[in-house]
Amino acid sequence: MHFRLQLIAVAADGTEHLEEIATLPRAATTPETLGLTLEESKHLLQQVQRTMIVAQVTTYLAEQRACPHCGKKRHLKQQATAPFRTLFGRVEVDNPRWQHCACQPQPDHTFRPLAALLPERSSPELLYVETKWAAQASYGVTAQLLREVLPIDHRHSAATVHNHTLRLARRSEHALGAEQAMFGGGCQAERDRLPIPDGPLTVGLDGGIVRARRGTPGVPPGNLFEIIAGKSILAFRRDDPEDAPPSSKVFALVHSVDKKPKRRLWELLESQGMQANQAVTFFSDGGATLRKLTEYLHPEAEHILDWFHITMRITVLQQCAHGLTRPTSTSDLDPTEDESLARRLDSVKHYLWHGNSPSALDRLRAVEEVLTNWDYAADGTPTTQPGSAAALRMLKYVRELATYITNNAGSIVNYGERYRQSERISTGFVESTINQVISKRMVKKQQMQWTPEGAHLLLQVRTQVLNDDWENTFRTWYPNFRPGPAQDTPEPLAA
Repeated sequence: MHFRLQLIAVAADGTEHLEEIATLPRAATTPETLGLTLEESKHLLQQVQRTMIVAQVTTYLAEQRACPHCGKKRHLKQQATAPFRTLFGRVEVDNPRWQHCACQPQPDHTFRPLAALLPERSSPELLYVETKWAAQASYGVTAQLLREVLPIDHRHSAATVHNHTLRLARRSEHALGAEQAMFGGGCQAERDRLPIPDGPLTVGLDGGIVRARRGTPGVPPGNLFEIIAGKSILAFRRDDPEDAPPSSKVFALVHSVDKKPKRRLWELLESQGMQANQAVTFFSDGGATLRKLTEYLHPEAEHILDWFHITMRITVLQQCAHGLTRPTSTSDLDPTEDESLARRLDSVKHYLWHGNSPSALDRLRAVEEVLTNWDYAADGTPTTQPGSAAALRMLKYVRELATYITNNAGSIVNYGERYRQSERISTGFVESTINQVISKRMVKKQQMQWTPEGAHLLLQVRTQVLNDDWENTFRTWYPNFRPGPAQDTPEPLAA
C-alpha cells in the first residue's frame, strides 16, 4: 500500500493546477508505520508550504507586471530568486528586477516588486513563534526545539533567534509614546465628570539582580546590574461576574537603558482601564529610583512603603542588639538608659506599625546615642566595653535606618489600621513576580551573562508574552495575522 498526496491550486478564473506533493509507501502495518512519522510530516509541510508560496508569489508578480498608469507591460531587467523563511522551511521565490515604465518620471530606473510584498524575509508566523518561545526559554533551546518539531532551515541558529527577538523588541519600543515628566493631568472638574471607575489598582515594584556580561561597556567586569519589575493588580471590573479573579499584568525594565520608564508604566495601567478618578496604590521598598518612577503618574495615587522591608531592617538591628553585652550601667545618672536596646527597637517597630515616623525617629536617636557612647564610662572617661566592634557596626545600621525612614516618611502609613481593614501592607505578590519575570529566564540554575540593553529588550517581549499581549502586538504590525474570534467566524453555508 502507498499513499499519494496532491495539491490543487484553483486560480481566480477557476482554472486548476495539480501538483503531486509526496508518495508515502507502507509495506506492512505495524505500530511504527501507522500514520505519519515526524520526518514525513515535516516533509509534507515543507512541500505544501513551498507549493503554496511559489503559486502566490507568481500570481502577485503577474498582477504587478503592468504599469498602473498606462497598463504597458514592464520590461525585465534581471531574473533572480530570494529566500523567504517560514515556520515550515525556507522557500526560494522569484525576485525579478523590472524597469520602470517611461510614461512617468521615476527616481530609479529599476525596482524589485517583491520588496513591496516581502519587506521582511521571515514570515510573521515564524517571528511570532520563535520570539514567544525565546521569551520563555534560552535562545539555544528555542532554536533546537524549532528544528526538532518543524522543518526549519538548519542554519536557523540561536543567533538568528536572538537577533529576531531583539529586533522585534526594538520595534515595540519605537511604538511606545513619548516620555513625560508628569502624567494624568486635568482639573478636578474633569475628573468628576468621569464614570464610576473599576476597582482600585495595586502596583508593586521591586528590583532583581542579574549578572553582567564580561566586557559590557559601562559595567565593571564581573559586576551585576539591577532590573526593576512590577505587577499591577486590578481588584475587579464592574462588568465582570462577582466570582471573577482579579486581573493582573507585569512589566520590567533596566533603568540604566530605558528612556521611557514612566510612559511604560503609564501605558500598562491604561491597558487595564485606568481612569483619572480611580484609586491607585504603589508599593515599593522605598528606593530613590522607584519613588521617582511613580511621582506625578496619577492624581489619585498613593505611595506606601512596603512593611516587609521595614521589618527586615529592624530585625537585623534586633539581632545585633541581642548579640551585644550590656555596657556599664549608667542608671544612677539617667534611669531610662537602663532600658535594653532590643526593647527600644521594639518601640521603634511599634511606632512605625502605627504610622508614627517622628516618634520612631526619636527612639532611633536614643539607640544611636547609646551606641555612640558605648566606649565611655558614666563619668565620660573613655573605656573599652565588650563588643565595641559589633556596637560600631550596629551604629552604622541604625543611622542607615534613620535615613531610610526620613526619606520615606511620606510613604509610611498606619499599617495596623490597614491590616485590620484587610488591606494590603506588603509587596509579597511582587516577590513572586521577580521570580516569574526575571529569575526563571535569567538567573536561577542558569549561568547566563547579559548586557543591560539585551536584558531590557528581552524583558519587553517576555512581559508581553506573560500578559498575553504579544499576539495583539503582532496584529497591529500585521493586520491579517491570526484574525480574532470576531473575524474568523465561518460564514453560513449556502442552501
